[in-house]
Amino acid sequence: MEMSERKTKILEAIIRNYLETGEPVGSRTISKCSDMKLSPATIRNEMSDLEEMGYILQPHTSSGRIPSDKGYRFYVDRLMKDKEKEVEEMHEVVVQKADQLSVLLQQVAKLLADNTHYAAMISSPQIHHNKLKFIQLSKVDANSILAVIVVEGNIIKNKMIRVDGELDDDTVLKLNLLLNTHLNGLSLEEINLGLITLIKERAGIHSDLVGSVIDAVAEAIRADENLEIYSSGANNILKYPELTDNNTKTSEILSTIEEKEQFGRLMEESLNEVNAGNENSTGIQVYIGNESPIQSMKDCSVVTATYELEDGMKGMMSIIGPKRMDYEKVAKTLKRLQDQLDALYRKKD
Repeated sequence: MEMSERKTKILEAIIRNYLETGEPVGSRTISKCSDMKLSPATIRNEMSDLEEMGYILQPHTSSGRIPSDKGYRFYVDRLMKDKEKEVEEMHEVVVQKADQLSVLLQQVAKLLADNTHYAAMISSPQIHHNKLKFIQLSKVDANSILAVIVVEGNIIKNKMIRVDGELDDDTVLKLNLLLNTHLNGLSLEEINLGLITLIKERAGIHSDLVGSVIDAVAEAIRADENLEIYSSGANNILKYPELTDNNTKTSEILSTIEEKEQFGRLMEESLNEVNAGNENSTGIQVYIGNESPIQSMKDCSVVTATYELEDGMKGMMSIIGPKRMDYEKVAKTLKRLQDQLDALYRKKD
């Protein structure tokens, strides 16, 4: 059976009414609210076809229809295409550049939750195959050296290293030159055993110190690849009856949001696809009901978007809500914040 323009308009009318009310939608409601000028009988015939095609469901014999996951998918796909061509103005979102990135990301999570009235999550930016920018060794006291390690994205890690005997300034300078000459611009994968052996040989009696610095470099790069997840608005889930009609289901949804572990894996997998150049993973992604890879989210919709900061640092934003969420508003909010984060940290030429 073909999906005609009339069927499409009726399906969209059903979805929009259901988004607003959360109640099954009948033919009379569609005939009154739409501008199609169709009789309730004609609409009922079209709704019967839409049900046969799997786009809508009739939860009770005497009730109206509600969208199925397939219906939501059809609606979202059309909406995404429309938004590509027409991005409507939304109110200005003020995101000031914070000294600490974590503060900024928590701000963004709260803005997403406040603007959409759903739960929101955002991951810290991640750089795959991070490269070392430089190392700075400095004396702290007779038995301590501070190693300041800077990786791509100007992310700084500090490591205090104990030494057996005091080093003079000339020795510290030579070790700085040795380490930076051989390691600058390399990723963790490129710092192999042969290179480490060469650097230790040239460090002579200070080989143990150099080994500790290289270990600190590896730790700094790996630490930066671990995602931090910031969340806000988990209690917004309690506003939607279909997500709170079962205490066990509600508890599972809230626990998944608050514990963040499963969402962390989903975001990390999505970022891996983005960094691998998968075209289908870019932009805004929508997981409706059973499409979600997270078992406890089968009664929800999850909408994600990638953001990018300077030096290729990429992170992920997510909105979690009922399947009848306002997809249009969510898409516009994510797009606006996506653009603002990109602009906020865009590297100047």
